[in-house]
Amino acid sequence: MAVKERLGTVVSNKMDKTVVVAIENRSPHPKYGKIVVKTKRFKAHDPENRCQEGDRVRILETRPLSRTKRWIVSEILT
Repeated sequence: MAVKERLGTVVSNKMDKTVVVAIENRSPHPKYGKIVVKTKRFKAHDPENRCQEGDRVRILETRPLSRTKRWIVSEILT
């Protein structure tokens, strides 16, 4: 089974050991062809509170860690 991984931007780090990561999906509109940007937000586990707002991060899917948290920050890219 393949592990899901996503690249996104940290938009909130106000919680303890948790960050909110926004992931943009750009795809053309099926009829008109214009690029449509859809944003999905995931809560990810950040055990050492190292992420800051604006960081590009890679997150990996994991077992449920809380009611809404199913991802973990694997590395901080920038």
